[in-house]
Amino acid sequence: MSVSASPAPPRTGEAGLPPRSTSGERMALSAVLLGFFTIMVDAMIVNVALPSIGRGFGTGMTGLQWVVDGYTLAFAAFLLSAGAISDRVGARQAFAVGLALFVAASAVCGLAPDLGVLVAARLVQGAGAAMVVPSSLALLRETFPDPAARARAIALWGVSGSVGAAAGPVAGGLLTLIDWRMIFFVNLPVGAVALALLGRARPSPRRQVPFDWAGQVAAVATMGALTYAVIEAGADGFGAAQALTAFAVAVVAAVVYLIAQARGLHPMTPLSLLRSRTMSLSVAIGFALNVGFYGMIFLLGLYLQQVHGLSALATGAAFLPMTVLTSFMGPVAARLTVRSGARMPVSTGQSLMAVGLLAMVAVPGGAPIWLSVVLMVPVGAGGAMAVTALTALLLESVPAERAGVAGGVLNAVRQLGGALAVAVFGALVADRTGFVAGLHTSLLIAASTVAASVVATWLLKPVRRAQ
Repeated sequence: MSVSASPAPPRTGEAGLPPRSTSGERMALSAVLLGFFTIMVDAMIVNVALPSIGRGFGTGMTGLQWVVDGYTLAFAAFLLSAGAISDRVGARQAFAVGLALFVAASAVCGLAPDLGVLVAARLVQGAGAAMVVPSSLALLRETFPDPAARARAIALWGVSGSVGAAAGPVAGGLLTLIDWRMIFFVNLPVGAVALALLGRARPSPRRQVPFDWAGQVAAVATMGALTYAVIEAGADGFGAAQALTAFAVAVVAAVVYLIAQARGLHPMTPLSLLRSRTMSLSVAIGFALNVGFYGMIFLLGLYLQQVHGLSALATGAAFLPMTVLTSFMGPVAARLTVRSGARMPVSTGQSLMAVGLLAMVAVPGGAPIWLSVVLMVPVGAGGAMAVTALTALLLESVPAERAGVAGGVLNAVRQLGGALAVAVFGALVADRTGFVAGLHTSLLIAASTVAASVVATWLLKPVRRAQ
């Protein structure tokens, strides 16, 4: 939809920049929507292609876990400081750099001669994606000074991300029918169009914003070591030297991170923010939601192909009903939040997810495919409802000047939840002879995690209803 259908009166530029134009607004909005849609698609598009990638490189479950988690981990770790980087270099410039990095890494992924190159390129993809998210919101904020126009633009941004994440498995199935490398090459033309549109938008002002180098390095080390430890423990056992060393590194890095945030002059995650009950509970809930959603996508993509023998295209099509329903849940959750407060849609979404995941546990390996397809719907729809309302609740509960930091922490921990779900569940289903048993155990863990988070939701402070 067009944000501004009629000519707007001239506006005065900011910080010596030329005045905004309606054309520039449309170009910026189009670039942001395309770019954000693309990176959210990429977060999920790989799952359906995993068996094909495994066959192409002759790799087992451990390698496939890193193909997924390389992207998710870098995305999570760099989200914490991407907002500060965006402010330092300017939102449009940061968005362009992040998207260009993402597109270049996509090309390397598509051309990767071996698994090591693919995983390394996925890490770079994730770093680029992390730069895009906060800079895209900052770009919309400065492009649309009118609150009503900005609200419409941000709503479109949210829809583009939700649809992108839900459409990932479907797109992955379709493109893998041609070649699994196409799931990466498709990012090139879309990214090029987004960058061309962005070139028509006005430059963004830069600000003198300090950067927390110690915190960023410690965050990357903590998340990376923890995920590595879990994946290696799944392959070689928790007593393996590599796993124990990685766990030790994760603990030390986490302590360094906390010290840096407590004593640093410009911490990227002020500990006073984490001491807020709403903040800490929201982060825990977000973690649980992504364990359920990312875990289910990862497991079902393998299950439908390895147990039922579906093609990648048929597997992608199996995700279509969930994709369609999920795309409508964001606006529904927003309206429910306004009418009844955030706790009701969050807990309703959590309950739908938990019930869907628990029902999947009872599905035997030889059950008809349509049963799994039906049970995906409450998991995806419930997750979209809960995340939308949870984000609204969190942003309303923190001071305006800390909204960006709070959103970054929430989304970073959500991504970490997804990465750890893939690490743990991949280990449980690694043995093909016991795949179904491992699948059921994984789904039970996911269902229990989401169900436990319902308790946290009811400990949240209620959000005032609109009058």
